[in-house]
This record gives sequence, structure tokens and C-alpha cells, in this order.
Amino acid sequence: MRSSYARIAIVLAASAVMTAGSGPARSPVLVELFTSEGCSSCPPADSLLEKLDQAQPVDGAEVIALSEHVDYWNSQGWTDPWSSAQFSERQDGYARRFHTSGPYTPEMVVDGATEFLGSDGRGAVTAILQAQKTEKVNVRLTRDGANVRVEVDPGPHHGDVYLVEAENETSSQVLRGENKGRSLHHIAVVRRFKQIGKWNGQAAFSKEVSIATHTPDVRLIAFVQEPGYGPVWGAAMLGGRR
Repeated sequence: MRSSYARIAIVLAASAVMTAGSGPARSPVLVELFTSEGCSSCPPADSLLEKLDQAQPVDGAEVIALSEHVDYWNSQGWTDPWSSAQFSERQDGYARRFHTSGPYTPEMVVDGATEFLGSDGRGAVTAILQAQKTEKVNVRLTRDGANVRVEVDPGPHHGDVYLVEAENETSSQVLRGENKGRSLHHIAVVRRFKQIGKWNGQAAFSKEVSIATHTPDVRLIAFVQEPGYGPVWGAAMLGGRR
């Protein structure tokens, strides 16, 4: 029997428009996965996020992945070491925005515009393809030691500016709960998620921020999102992929 990761690879290969390669600059697309180590349905979604991150399967799109571990599974026998109530709250905001029956795992949200089951490879490629057609504002990240500067060019929209620190990859040996006995692997695991300002679109935004993580195995992601968990108008990443 093929592994779930192999099946995901086949789905992506069949669904992808074209693998990323040479050509014009790719449009950044923020892909958020709400997941939990306490959820037996989540490992295939974790694998899908990793495949999207590594394969970059849609021509013209740069997938910027975020793995946000919710905490509402922690009472089911296993406390996810990467979980945070902040991510549960963010997912709840999306549930209100998309008028779903409530938060669920695994859930994938693409550019704040589309949500679907987090293990749906074809749905992910379709959503990324649609998102890369949206005109994006230019976001830049530059790092100087323990500081990072976030810059956003003027544009036709407005939004909140976020800076995220995410571990490039993590692994856990799950001892209890639905995934008992499994070794789980994650990429782009969010550790710090902070709003650093507001962008009005009429003028450029620029801010220098101190970062908490000083190891090389960290991704820095900045993005602009319309208030109320709306569309993501631009994103950028510094560091990350192996």
C-alpha cells in the first residue's frame, strides 16, 4: 500500500499546472494549515503542506506555508507541544468569516480567500492557482542580526501587517491520543505570530522589529491581510526551505 505522502505526491503531480521554474517573478500565496498532533486526520494534511512547500507545484505562484497548531485537541489525551490558543482564536475568526459550522482540523486557508479540508491536494492546487492571479502588493523583508525590517509598497487596498517566526521543521514522537505511537513531522511551524502595524495603502509602510529566534533554522514571514480575516494582499519570506 502506498503511503499517504506518496498518494499526495501523485495528486499534486496530476493536478499541478506546471512545476515552478525559470520565468517571471512568482506571486506569493500564503497557505495556512490549522492542524494538531492530537488529530488522526491531520498527518496527511501536514504531509500535503510539506509537499506544497517543497515542490511549489503551481507555475507563477510562490507558496508561503504556515503550520498553525491549535490547542482544542489537547484535552483528548495528547498535548501538542507546538499548539497555542492564539491559533485556535485565529481559526475561529476564519470560521466566522467563511460561515462554517465551526473550527475543524485539518483546515487549509489560502490567501485568506478560500478554505477547505487540509488534506485535499486538488483543492489546494486549485486555490493556489486562483490566488496567484490576484494582483499583490510588494512586501520586503531584510534582516540585520536580531532585527528585521518589514516594508510594504503603496497599493489599492489596506490591511494589518503581521510578522511570523516559524521553525523550518520539527518532529514529535506521539505517546498518547489518536496518533499514539506515530512519529510526526512538520514544516513551517509557527512559534510567534504578531501584528506589527497597519498599512493604509496610500503610503509605504516600513518598520524594524526585534525577533526572538536567533537560530538559522527559522523562517521569517511578513504579510498584509485585510482586517476581519480578509484577503491577504501580499507576503514575503526570508529563510526557510531546505
